[in-house]
Amino acid sequence: MKLNELAPEFQAAQPILADLEAAGFEAYFVGGAVRDALLQRPIHDVDIATSAYPAEVKQIFKRTIDTGIQHGTVTVMAHDVAYEVTTFRTESTYQDFRRPDKVTFVRSLKEDLKRRDFTINALAMRHDGEIIDLFDGLKDLHQGMLRAVGDPYARFHEDALRMMRAVRFQAQLAFQLEAQTKTAIAKNHRLLQKIAIERIHSEFIKLMLASNWQTGLATFIETKMSEAVPGFSGQATQLQKLTALAGHLTNECQVWGLFALTLTLNQKDTRQLLRAWKSANQVIDGTERLRQLATDLQTTDIDEAELKWALFSAGQIAVQDTLSVLKLMARITSEQQAEFRQIYDQLPLQSSKALAVNGQDLMTNGIQPGPELGRTLQRLRYAVVVGQLPNNKAALLSTIKK
Repeated sequence: MKLNELAPEFQAAQPILADLEAAGFEAYFVGGAVRDALLQRPIHDVDIATSAYPAEVKQIFKRTIDTGIQHGTVTVMAHDVAYEVTTFRTESTYQDFRRPDKVTFVRSLKEDLKRRDFTINALAMRHDGEIIDLFDGLKDLHQGMLRAVGDPYARFHEDALRMMRAVRFQAQLAFQLEAQTKTAIAKNHRLLQKIAIERIHSEFIKLMLASNWQTGLATFIETKMSEAVPGFSGQATQLQKLTALAGHLTNECQVWGLFALTLTLNQKDTRQLLRAWKSANQVIDGTERLRQLATDLQTTDIDEAELKWALFSAGQIAVQDTLSVLKLMARITSEQQAEFRQIYDQLPLQSSKALAVNGQDLMTNGIQPGPELGRTLQRLRYAVVVGQLPNNKAALLSTIKK
């Protein structure tokens, strides 16, 4: 097979392949960029594999960076664009289920491709668009099948994170998971406990933000990978309910908010879960705002003032995220979503900084620095938000004096 028209990303990198070939070496585009080009998906990083050893690559190109030279990777700079050029290699045993104990450079493309994770990622492309397919990756690509290269048990023992990549690709590409590959994941799901949670976290969020996240999550649960990650053990029944939802998530706070509401977590448990997943502090704060606002909005006896204050306290981003998640979970209707949004949009105050007075104004009018200053500002914000006072400096200072 041959691509008659190469994407601009490949065209820009063609001179690198040409220089390697002119020096007597083999060179190919490899990995996800080739797969995505065949699927007519957006192309991101363009990776190059070559029979040239790292020292030989460095001799050919003037501007290089030793990105991962011990593993055969040299970054070549061309017109201020960085391209990773990696030597064909084989790998030894993997004692930590993530990194090989030893990497051996080879001159064989086949030896290099057979160590890759899935057949659709084991495709190579020449500079002219000709596809090199040694493991029936084109067939699997055409059939929408995700299959491990060679023995799936061996692939997952080499790198257990590949199990997470499998469900992530399933969610992103809407592919089926080949039976033996799926069975191997189910039998080796505990290997995930050998992997740093930061790496699992990255794959999991990509899965949940993909267009077919429900499919990927279903496999994640079915293969029991959910039993091997923080906070999800014993929750399969609750988690399974999410796979029936229709709709998409757009950011990480929505992802964790969805799980916090589904598992009915309180503030302490929510923070504990996200810390166990090594989430950023900003994500933890945003998720807690979402969880709290969702709880407030679903309180049946909440009055108008409490509703306005809850929306103000959450802030614009959390309001948007909360309404999106509650709509996805069918806990509010489209009409209710629009109504809550309108109430927020019509608040006389949507930011603490928008209050017409500040701490300096209060100190000028007799309020001493300290806790009372903060409490006074908060009382004024509340009075403005719920409509008891106008957001007018004179009116607010008059209230303080009284």
